[in-house]
Amino acid sequence: MLTPTDLRVLRLYLLTRLGLWLVTYCSTWLVPARDATRPVSWLSRWEQWDWGHYQHIAEHGYFGATAGVEPGENNRVAFFPGFPLALRAGHAVLGDWTVAGLLISLVSGAVAVVALARIAGLGRADGALAGPRAAAFLLLSPTAVFLAAGYTEALFLAFALPAWLAARNRNWPLAGLLAAAATTVRISGLFLAAAILVEFLLAHRGHPWARRLRALPWIALPALPAAAYTGYLRVRTGDWMAWKHAQERGWNREFHTPVEAFRNTWRAAFDHVQTTGFALGFQLELIAMAVGLALLVVLLVRRRWPEAVFVALNLWALGTSYWYLSVPRAALLWWPLWIGLAHWSLRRPWVREAYFVVVAPLMVVITVLFTSGRWAG
Repeated sequence: MLTPTDLRVLRLYLLTRLGLWLVTYCSTWLVPARDATRPVSWLSRWEQWDWGHYQHIAEHGYFGATAGVEPGENNRVAFFPGFPLALRAGHAVLGDWTVAGLLISLVSGAVAVVALARIAGLGRADGALAGPRAAAFLLLSPTAVFLAAGYTEALFLAFALPAWLAARNRNWPLAGLLAAAATTVRISGLFLAAAILVEFLLAHRGHPWARRLRALPWIALPALPAAAYTGYLRVRTGDWMAWKHAQERGWNREFHTPVEAFRNTWRAAFDHVQTTGFALGFQLELIAMAVGLALLVVLLVRRRWPEAVFVALNLWALGTSYWYLSVPRAALLWWPLWIGLAHWSLRRPWVREAYFVVVAPLMVVITVLFTSGRWAG
């Protein structure tokens, strides 16, 4: 049942969607696409970068219509099957791939922001203010365009945030099921499962072990989708590590120390070895990583161990590749960041003013970059 606060959040959500769509429409006419051979249309502006992989998987499967590519060299297996499966179902109803992707993200984003607002308001007298504010910080964040595009972020959050809400309410079966659904979309679902496990252990301190063991299988449920996908790739490619190897081939995600990753990212950002657009992207990667590390410190100081586990696992995965890649996008999934900003801004009003005046305009810049086919994280 939707509460007045939920309705307020949904109104804000729809207004920000209209704003993003308007920016995209303007960019269609004012900013030339990177690929001048593509038709100029509002819908085509959303068909950028990873979208091509998602559509290909939904339309042909992981190993179909990939001429000249051996199964063991197929980089598309780096993408988990949850979103392509949803996209295939949406296309069966709507008949258009891009419209289906946008609709999935539209509906998923609505579910996600309502869940985020409810989490932000848990146990707080000012919950009616904290919830909408957390949603606003997320929806006006620099990379918020990826919540509207046919990408995995909105669908992941539509499962992950209700899963976390269920865990906070001690509904472990529902938390496990929703986290398992999130894991079909992104590997980050396993990081969420680790956070839920910590929350479970903290909630059951002092309880008999028999009671803990009865609920524990639900907490382990998110491992099943990842194991099933790993087994499927093993059958098709003969490689138990096919997912990881695809990440390495396609996105340079082979292991490097955090120091090496930082140095390589810094060089790409400031040493003029990249074109201007990519250099700016790497600068944003550095900022996002710094924000993530600051968030982790705050969570540790405040003894928010479950959320700290989720953020730490994200940072480790993103900060031990050749260079930082897609950290600003991943920040959309860090719900403690948006909730923390909301709570902070209720104590310090200047935080909201500074964010909306200084940070939020970056959303327009990154939206234009993405919808014109330029690298935006």
